[in-house]
Amino acid sequence: MTLINSLASWIIKKRIHQIELFKLYPIEVQQEWFLRLINESRFTEWGIRFNYADISTVNQFKETVPIQDYNSLKPFIDRLKDGQQNILWPTDIKWFAKSSGTTNDKSKFIPVSIETLEECHYKGGKDMLSIYINNHENTKIFTGKALMMGGSHQIIQMGGDSYTGDLSAIIMQNMPIWAQFFRSPDLSVALMDKWEQKIEKMCEITMRENITNIAGVPSWTMVLFNKILEKTGAKHILEVWPNLELYMHGGVSFVPYRQKFNELIPNSKMNYFETYNASEGFFGIEDVPGSGELLLMLDYGIFYEFLPVEEYGKEYPKTLQLDEVELNKNYALVISTNSGLWRYLIGDTIKFVSKNPFRIKITGRTKHFINAFGEELIIENAEEALKIACEKTNSAIVDYTAGPIYMEGDKNGGHEWLIEFEHEPENLEYFTEILDNALKSINSDYEAKRYHNYVLKMPLIHKMPKGTFYNWLKSKDKLGGQNKVPRLANNREYLDAILRFKNL
Repeated sequence: MTLINSLASWIIKKRIHQIELFKLYPIEVQQEWFLRLINESRFTEWGIRFNYADISTVNQFKETVPIQDYNSLKPFIDRLKDGQQNILWPTDIKWFAKSSGTTNDKSKFIPVSIETLEECHYKGGKDMLSIYINNHENTKIFTGKALMMGGSHQIIQMGGDSYTGDLSAIIMQNMPIWAQFFRSPDLSVALMDKWEQKIEKMCEITMRENITNIAGVPSWTMVLFNKILEKTGAKHILEVWPNLELYMHGGVSFVPYRQKFNELIPNSKMNYFETYNASEGFFGIEDVPGSGELLLMLDYGIFYEFLPVEEYGKEYPKTLQLDEVELNKNYALVISTNSGLWRYLIGDTIKFVSKNPFRIKITGRTKHFINAFGEELIIENAEEALKIACEKTNSAIVDYTAGPIYMEGDKNGGHEWLIEFEHEPENLEYFTEILDNALKSINSDYEAKRYHNYVLKMPLIHKMPKGTFYNWLKSKDKLGGQNKVPRLANNREYLDAILRFKNL
């Protein structure tokens, strides 16, 4: 295994040179991909409709093609699902990543071309390892196996040659044979659609394996860890997997989970590695260990635009290119991809923390915020404030959601929080006070609305019973890696639904 480890490390690290090139020439690389995407799609139905053959500049592209969301592309995607081709992208689209993104009942079916699988998702997976190995030359990651906390939906044939499943299921289904050798459990278990049965099987198999690295959403990874500890009687995960050295996470902020992971994996040399990928594409990798900053990956078959949040919702919004962005400003991410997503608003907001090279942080969702009273509270604010409150009260959070308390008569508005604690604070009132003060220090709009309680009153926090969010997701058949509780909402849809569920 040592020879395999050395050989695999040598092969993967060859990619570092190419990463350095796009860091040196980011604008040129993006321009090259823009022209390539336009040229390859000029004879598709979409390309003909928008005269791609006559487009040679990004400005022409912006003037010709409106910004899209899933609803505007859905009629074209539905036809692709029915087996029609050459609509959005020239090569055949057979795979569709089923994405909830939130816990809405409606699912999105994101087209996934063979080019996106190979040039984006698989390339991203290999680059994660390339960057990790480059930063940790003494790694022994290939002496054992990888555990991937994938989705809970099996591949389903939709008719003809069209198939759908969670993105992780599609990726695992199409993985090359050599990659399967390094992962556990086998596909028959990894692609099980019954989440609780799958967790049981994963425990039985992987607790006997030499797991050196894990990838997955933190909340579901914790579920697996707790189940393994329950089955083995171990005090912590290193008693089961002594050679575990890397956890790769994405999908939600790791901030509320870090303390619990440190307890479950008590090793100061354990490495945590953040990535930014979604059904629509693979976008960022943490290339500086521990920074929390994500290198924007510029050669994955994606052309990026950045929509200032103040432009969001306008009839003719103005987007920026890489050479026009500013540091520490919120932008909604707009992408054009080699799966035929054109000027597609994916719903995430980011900010740039560096322009040499281009590094970003995820700040939230365009639709996941609270702005009922002009406070403009985004997920980044909430995560940072909760981190402060937990540190000061020696508490830890499993899950949470928050939304507005609307004004009634002469009563002020406010924010209502449902929090499930791993370790509860001794004094919830003190926790609430710390959270409120932290939000004031982080968000000046929130602070202004809280001034003398004129607009917003003190937050209202409910301690939720253990398992509340898990059981609520289960009741909606939403267990699995792609599904998560919305952190913030500008309405009371999720708050009221979870409160009703608790009282059943």
